[in-house]
Amino acid sequence: MTVDAYEEIRRRTLDRIDSAGIDPEADPDGLRKLVSRAVEEYQQRAHLGDGRSLADPTSTIERLLRSVSTLGHLGGLLRRQDIEEIFIEGDRVTFLESSGRLAALETPTTESENRQVLERLLAPTDRRLDASTPIVQARILGGTARLTAIIPPVSDQLSATIRRYALRRQTLDSLVDLGSIDRVTANFLSFAMRASASIIVSGPPGAGKTSLLSALIAAVPTDHCIRSAEEVRELHVPVVHGAYYEARPPALDGSGEISLRDLVKMILAMRPDLIVVGEVRGSEAFELTRAVNAGCGMAATIHSNSATDALNALVNAALMAGENVPDKVVRSIFATSIDLVVHIDRHADPDGRIRRQTAEIRALVPSLHDDFSTEAIFERAFPGAPLQWTGALPPEGLRRKLERVLPEGLTIAGLLGGQEVVT
Repeated sequence: MTVDAYEEIRRRTLDRIDSAGIDPEADPDGLRKLVSRAVEEYQQRAHLGDGRSLADPTSTIERLLRSVSTLGHLGGLLRRQDIEEIFIEGDRVTFLESSGRLAALETPTTESENRQVLERLLAPTDRRLDASTPIVQARILGGTARLTAIIPPVSDQLSATIRRYALRRQTLDSLVDLGSIDRVTANFLSFAMRASASIIVSGPPGAGKTSLLSALIAAVPTDHCIRSAEEVRELHVPVVHGAYYEARPPALDGSGEISLRDLVKMILAMRPDLIVVGEVRGSEAFELTRAVNAGCGMAATIHSNSATDALNALVNAALMAGENVPDKVVRSIFATSIDLVVHIDRHADPDGRIRRQTAEIRALVPSLHDDFSTEAIFERAFPGAPLQWTGALPPEGLRRKLERVLPEGLTIAGLLGGQEVVT
């Protein structure tokens, strides 16, 4: 069966579904009759010389039934809990399993089918994908996944990624169980969050930055006010005191936009103990220069190749605000207010299994020059090696914060050296 023949039958089927007012989910028998009739009519026309006849009409009927249902051929993938990401490039669908294996969808699809599924996924949201808005990001599937999609003319063909994050309620304890961090590091980060430290989580895409950020939020005392801003919400940690906010794209007339930068500004007026930015990408980083000087803690993620690169990326993002503030000033503010950078990386084991692990934790230390100075507190000798304390103590500012929250009898050196923590 050619793609043109399949698409012709599919378009006729969709037109008839609309005209008949059939709900594919509520009336599966009616849907099957309509699809079977469309295939039969095509076969009759083909026998009269109008097109090529179908070699297997029954399989065509089953494929069409899957296609016109709510989530089409992607439905099975979206229901699987072992799939982390789904990639759509035109008519090609691949997916990444939690083990790290990349596989292709065996069922053939067309680009228009995949586009239709994405439009159905977007229907319950306030986002749309069309010629006026050819790029879209949205929470879908009841907030359990994020869709990023691009269509022509921005791309050559439909290009989309669906990323699941239904399980992003990790704690530091659960990350220890997963092997991402060890117990000593988890204890250190837990006390850092209790002390309202400012922490940047860095790493490449898919390394687990949001998972660690979730765990850090979960370690914050319940009487602290946490206010979080994201472009598309991914964080779902229950908070007793505080709230989560999500940016809003402009309407078709260009009005009504609420940017991530707007949200960070707003949060500053709401007396937070911790400001969270799910992912720093642009000018909202400039507002963080105000936030870190406001006497509250800050936690955010940013894409980078290393902990030191993360600091430069943060400065570059802040300069995108165009506020005519010199690079030197921005660096100085971040250098004196950020306490830690936690860098996460991902690598493949010899058996092909993907491992996400904290590669290093660096503290910012006073500098005699305009650039950042950092010192490793924890690091791995190589990917997969144990995460170990380097013997260095945090700088004085962070030490003072930690000393206020450590239980009696526990020193910072004892905490970093693995002394048992009794709370």
